[in-house]
Amino acid sequence: MLRANLSKHRYLQALYNASPQIAAIAQTARQFFEMIRARDATVWPRWLQEAQDSPLASFAKRLTRDQNAVDAALRMPWSNGMVEGHIHWLKLLKRQMYGRAGFDLLRLRVLNPV
Repeated sequence: MLRANLSKHRYLQALYNASPQIAAIAQTARQFFEMIRARDATVWPRWLQEAQDSPLASFAKRLTRDQNAVDAALRMPWSNGMVEGHIHWLKLLKRQMYGRAGFDLLRLRVLNPV
C-alpha cells in the first residue's frame, strides 16, 4: 500500500473506491512513510494534525508522547539500523542453538563465523 502504483494495482484501486475511509488512512500512512524517508521535519506538524483527525489518531497520540525522539529522527542523519541488524543476527544464532550448548559455543560462533 505504501509504494504501490495505483494504475498497476487494480485491487487497491477498487478497495479505495469502495471505502473512502481506507483510502484516507492509506494516504495518511503514505505521507508518514514519505516524511520519514525524506527526513522532512517541516511536514511533521501538518501530518500530525491530519493524523489526529483520522483513524490513525491513536498512532499519532503515541508519537506525540516522545516528541523529542521523533523530532531528532527527522532532523538527525544518524540511524541505529546497523546495531539493530547485529542484535537480530545474534538473537537468530542464539535461537538456532537453543538447548544445545552454553555460552562458550555461542561465543565461538560469534567470534569465528563460518
